[in-house]
Amino acid sequence: MMGSATIAYIGLGANLGDKEEQLRQAVKRLHGETGIRVERCSNIYETDPVGFTDQPPFLNMVARIRTILKPEPLLDVCAKIERSLGRVRDVRWGPRTIDLDVLLYGDEVAELPRLTIPHPRMFERLFVLIPLLEVLDEDASAAVSSREALETLDGKEGVRLWRKINWPEEFEHSAN
Repeated sequence: MMGSATIAYIGLGANLGDKEEQLRQAVKRLHGETGIRVERCSNIYETDPVGFTDQPPFLNMVARIRTILKPEPLLDVCAKIERSLGRVRDVRWGPRTIDLDVLLYGDEVAELPRLTIPHPRMFERLFVLIPLLEVLDEDASAAVSSREALETLDGKEGVRLWRKINWPEEFEHSAN
């Protein structure tokens, strides 16, 4: 990868269709994008819905990526992948085939027109913090605040290990 690369973290979630395959396809597509390399993936967790609760449980995970893209172009890639996997935005926090959120982008703290970094609600969401801590560098500035938030949040029973992930081997051999 050319140029100056940044470590970023992408939260992924799905609760419609073949949820696990949607996550796999999203990670593969992220990894296949020019200027993005997936370095690590968390395990997959089944999680109770938050906000709009009258919907199926989600599968969630976090991918650690190295990218030369700036934050908003990275957001555009995430939206393109969502659309390619059938994402329709009609109910806020509602059911979806796939959701990709830019959680962290290096050590940046930014209020951009279409993106806030760190993700504004990530420290309130166990379905983000639990998989994030699996792939977050121990010395990353967000690691301490993520661990502190995890300690104070209730509802950990709403986040259950679904499947252990072995990136990249198992993604290379999964069915398309």
